[in-house]
Amino acid sequence: MKHPLGPLPQVIFLSRWLQVPLYVGLIFAQGLYAYRFVLEVYDLILTGVSQPETEVMMSVLGLIDVVMISNLLIMVIIGGYETFVSRLNLDGHPDKPEWLNRVNTGTLKIKLALSLISISSIHLLETFINVEHQSDHAIMWQVIIHLAFIVSALVMAFIDRISHWQQIPKTYNRRREDAMG
Repeated sequence: MKHPLGPLPQVIFLSRWLQVPLYVGLIFAQGLYAYRFVLEVYDLILTGVSQPETEVMMSVLGLIDVVMISNLLIMVIIGGYETFVSRLNLDGHPDKPEWLNRVNTGTLKIKLALSLISISSIHLLETFINVEHQSDHAIMWQVIIHLAFIVSALVMAFIDRISHWQQIPKTYNRRREDAMG
């Protein structure tokens, strides 16, 4: 049974479509990252043979960084659109990401936090590889920021777990009542 919305609730509900240009903008950013990736691979192929191993490793870490940021963009674009704007209706599609079945604001935040930790880890590794070019102060702040990302992700995961635990008794009681008749 359909419930018609009043004018104000309808405007508020339709306002979610204002996010579409934001997701389209992120798709363009994704295109820029793909272009940058191709340029960096091309540069690595041309100059990689003559570079020292450390420089090749730094170039590869840069490529991994671009891929991780690109993965982050995909999660935000697809997960955000599916969660906040409209369903994509991908059921039965062979390329549907498996994580999309379990996406909600909590899991999306945790996935984003884990991606940020991964990106931060790559930057930290780059710093440690070139430690002689870094000041102790810069290294200290990178480590502190990285640890802040980790703590934030743990807190978000803990909060998500607590909210999930609160839903379990309701689901369990509902199933038990259904089974009893």
